[in-house]
This record gives sequence, structure tokens and C-alpha cells, in this order.
Amino acid sequence: MCGIWALFGSDECLAAQCTNAMKIAHRGPDAFRFENVNGFTNCCFGFHRLAIVDQLYGMQPLRVKKFPYLWLCYNGEIYNHIRLKEHFEFDYQTKVDGEILLHLYDRFGIEKMPTLLDGVFAFILLDTANKKVFLGRDTYGVRPLFRLLTDDGFLAVSSEAKGLTEITHSMSTPAKITPFPPGHFEEFDLKLTGKVKSVQMERFHCCTDEPKHASYNNLQGLGTGFELETVKSNIRILFENAVKKRLMAHRRIGCLLSGGLDSSLVAATLVKLAKEEELQYPIQTFAIGADDSPDLLAARKVAAYIGSEHHEVNFTPEEGIRAVDEVIFHLESFDITTVRASVGMYLISKYIREKTDSVVIFSGEGSDELTQGYIYFHKAPTPKAGAEESVRLLKELYLFDVLRADRTTAAHGLELRAPFLDHRFTAYYLSLPAEMRAPKNGVEKHLLRESFKGMNLIPDEILWRRKEAFSDGMTSLKKSWYASLQEHIESEVNDSQLEKADKLFPFNPPKTKEGFYIRQVFEKKYPGRSEWTPHYWMPRWIKATDPSARTLSIYKPDKDE
Repeated sequence: MCGIWALFGSDECLAAQCTNAMKIAHRGPDAFRFENVNGFTNCCFGFHRLAIVDQLYGMQPLRVKKFPYLWLCYNGEIYNHIRLKEHFEFDYQTKVDGEILLHLYDRFGIEKMPTLLDGVFAFILLDTANKKVFLGRDTYGVRPLFRLLTDDGFLAVSSEAKGLTEITHSMSTPAKITPFPPGHFEEFDLKLTGKVKSVQMERFHCCTDEPKHASYNNLQGLGTGFELETVKSNIRILFENAVKKRLMAHRRIGCLLSGGLDSSLVAATLVKLAKEEELQYPIQTFAIGADDSPDLLAARKVAAYIGSEHHEVNFTPEEGIRAVDEVIFHLESFDITTVRASVGMYLISKYIREKTDSVVIFSGEGSDELTQGYIYFHKAPTPKAGAEESVRLLKELYLFDVLRADRTTAAHGLELRAPFLDHRFTAYYLSLPAEMRAPKNGVEKHLLRESFKGMNLIPDEILWRRKEAFSDGMTSLKKSWYASLQEHIESEVNDSQLEKADKLFPFNPPKTKEGFYIRQVFEKKYPGRSEWTPHYWMPRWIKATDPSARTLSIYKPDKDE
């Protein structure tokens, strides 16, 4: 996890613009570098480093003797960098995983380079010899990237939008700050003035396609065909492989553990592999909740079963309410369910940063979208409709759950890893017949649960535990975080304010008091930037005005309806 920032063709003094780069300093607490580009006085890079791989040569922009004309600023991890280096016999100068981007670009060009990267990444690549600038972002947008481009070709790029909101430029019209689309790269021509012109934006990978890099990694034991036992075995092999490759780190690894199916599978597999790889420390797991919360009790059971060093963070609604403003600032979003679920994750990340030495944090993000884990999937009219909804959710992850997971951890200088979003694992799961992936016998994620049945990886009651919304499961049974938050909001927002919401917020107007309250905080911090949340996350196929699973009539279906 790092913070990357760059300007091309700035009309203003770079020293003044540079203060904007400090707004993303939380992403890289270990070091900072600001560097001008030789020959282009109005172009520069800013980099905040969180040192995870190669403590010696990991500063950026990354430049190597072999390619003096290439400048690379990237945030991410390339898990197959050693495999590619050996396969293509590249002559490396550092131990940095990102060096592979320079060699691949030199040999194959920009179209092929990102397709070979197995990992998560956002990059800015400058080629002064060919006068080109390239931007790129991984398939699911696990690593964030925002761009600002003026009509006269001034380009500013940042890991988070807050690094661009006060950038000054000579144009009279305000420039839009937009998230860079996941799974794409963009090519710009670089003029002598440092200004740029976008010449192509191409998609290099879609989640339903097997990634090109898969052909360089022959996994033992993978079967063909859709016979149930073969599929279950393939799911286990690919999932374990997804966790294993993510062990690449020189810093301590930990895992978020809510006690739900997804985080429990990740934590259990992580503990198992850490022993096999002989990591020199026990894996720490982290749970957050009120004393009697369902999540805390379930997480405790899992931690005892897998033998992790378990930490519990006590959560009170008052603490949650106090954190909402900060959380919205870090998220740069006013989506209701995202804000609500981010509070717990933000507070647990704060605890990890302050009280432990774990820096690389594994999590279960992406599973609900991939394996149809949301309760409303029970209402899908057909398996095909469920499968299409699954792909839609995966393509929008960068606006919702992946955004939450990145910002809440990066706010405290932690690096998140999400094995369920492994390119190969997701592409395989999405290639399975729609009927296989649909909820079965009234149980969502049936195929995933079935795949780990009898493996003794996690306790059976957890393997078949029903879905809890993260923001619901972590709170007291007597009174949920949701109920406490609504109560607080009632005292802050009155009915007449809500009635005027459409006039006050014409784009994406809030329909509830909670939505109004969150939107007010967002507008205070990011006035006029409502397009960053293009729509609210909402369940499909049912009449819902609130995204909380707790408010749905099908919250705990006993049988398949």
C-alpha cells in the first residue's frame, strides 16, 4: 500500500501544488519523495511509501539503469513477478516487484504488459524517450486511482481524490476528478510543454475472462468439466493458491475475522499456509464488536479452532457515531451502506496500527459479490439473472466494498489483501454453470460452503452460518449499531430538511434521514463532488429503501422462498 501522485503540464508553481500530495500521506507512513522530471520542468511525481517488499530499493519513482528514460510510480503487489522474471530471463536491478512492469513494457509494449500482471495495482508510467504517459489499474480496482484532466491537457493523478481537490490550473472551467476505470489502461502523448493528450483507453481484462498470466503458472491437480466433485476440488485448489501467493511480504501479516464464512475461510487457510511456509510468527486475527455481538462470539470460536493469536476490539455505538465524519472524509463517498460498514473497519484498522505490528491485512472482501452471498440473491428470478447480478456487483466493487476496504485500512497505513478477488479464482467461479452458483435449499453461497465441507478447516456451524451484514453483526443483540445510528440521526435531521432533499441535492438525492445526514457531511468535505457516488448500493428484486440486510423481510429465510 502506497500513495502515488503525479502532475504533467502544471501551469502553477510545483512547490505550491506539492502540498496536495501531502493529503494522501496516511497511505505511506514510512517515507516520502517528491521528484521533478528532467527536461520537463512542469512534471513531477509524489510518492508516499509503505515498505512491504524490498526495504532497500523500494523508493519511487522507480528507475533502473537499463531504462533511464522510464519513470514508474505504482501502488500494489505483483504476485507473479519472480515467475515472470525467470520465464523471460529479465535482468533485474532491484528486488522490487514493480520492476517487472518496466521489463514487460520494454519487451511487449503497453497493450500486453498489464495482462501479464497477477496482482493488484495502480500505476503511472512515464516514457520520456517515446514521449508517452500511461495509467493503469487492476481488474477490480483493489488499488485506487483518480485522474483530473483539463481541456488544455494538464493531467493530475492521485491514489485518492482528496489529493486533487485543490490542484490549481489555468482553465476557467472546473476540471472533473474521476476514478480511473478498473481493468483499463490509458495512453497519453506527452508534449514538450509537459501537457498531454489522451490517445487511447483500452480494457485489458474483464473479470469473466481467464487472465493471460494463468498460462505461466501451471497449477497441479486442476480438473476439467463441471462434475460437482471436480468443481469443489478446483475451488479449494484455486482459493488456497490465491491465499498462498499473497503471503509475499517483509512485514507482519494479520487477518480481519468477523466470524462469518468468508473471513473464516481466509483466516483458516492463512494460518494453515503460514505454518507450512514456516512464518516466524503466529498469525494475528482481529474482530470488532460489542460484548454480546454475534460476530465477536463467532470469531472467538473460529480463532480458537484455527489457533490464531486473537484480538478483540470493543465497539460502542457512541464511538462509531464519533468516527462517522472521519470515515466519510477517508471514503470520499456518501453511499449509505458503505459508510455504515466502514465505521467498524476503520476502528479495527486504527487498533491494528496503534496496538500491533501487523501491517499486511487479509480480508474476505469480494466473496459476497462473487459467490452470491447477499440475502437478496434468494429472490433472483432465475439462476441466469443471479449470475448477471454477480458480475454487475464485481464490476462495481471499486465504488463500494473494495473502496471501503482500501480507504479504511489505508487511513491507518495498513495494506489490505483480498484473496477472494484473485483473478484466476474469480474467473473460474464465474465460468461455472449459473445453476451451480445459485443459492440452494435456502442457503446462499451453497457451492462455496459445499466445497469446504468435510475439510475440517473451520467449525461446521461457521461453515453454514447465515449472512450477517458487517455493520449489523458487530453490534449488540439488544440494540444494533444500525438502531443506535438512526437514533442519533433523528436528533440531527428533521422531517422538513428531508422534504427539501431533492432541491438541496438534485443529483442522487437521499431518501432517508440517514442518507441526508451522510450527504451533508460529504458535501461539507467535498462540495460539488457528488458524481463520485454515481448511485446508491441497493438490493435488487425486492422493494427496499434501505440497504441494511436487517431491514429486509427476507433477512433470515428459513426455507427457500
